Amino acid sequence: MIYFTGDTHFGDARVPRIDRRPFSDMSDHDTALISNWNSRVLPEDEIWHLGDFSVNRAGYAEQLLSQLHGEKHLIVGNNDPAETTRATGWASVQHYAEPTIDGHRLILCHYPFRTWNQMGKGSINLHGHSHGRLKPTLRQFDVGVDPRGLRPTTLPELLKKQSGRIRLKDTAHAE
Repeated sequence: MIYFTGDTHFGDARVPRIDRRPFSDMSDHDTALISNWNSRVLPEDEIWHLGDFSVNRAGYAEQLLSQLHGEKHLIVGNNDPAETTRATGWASVQHYAEPTIDGHRLILCHYPFRTWNQMGKGSINLHGHSHGRLKPTLRQFDVGVDPRGLRPTTLPELLKKQSGRIRLKDTAHAE
């Protein structure tokens, strides 16, 4: 299975206040997000983290990555320091990616786009950064933890929410 998430902000004391996450301290926050991740993602699954993984604390990102299930890919966010991007445990690190998954061309970036590659041909933009504060648009999804129940999500779950407006085959990338 392939999962998507973002904006975990592990260890960032600003997040519970700014994003109104329901935790009394960062230890509870991080423990809950690790548990939510591992309850969905199996060790053999793949997961794309779309930026803002953790704070800049020596060894912290590597410690977290060793606890989290899955083959982990990072799409770099504006709050990802070198400590995070250089951490052992990422299968890949990049600022942007265009994988095709289950016949759907995905445009992955930390930032949401107004337009994106192959938009008129059904590609789908997955992003983080906005913490659920942007109005959803057709074939564009904020996969950050705030609008997703503080847990990773899948492409079928995202598409199901828009299935009344688009048919899944209409979004397939023509090879």
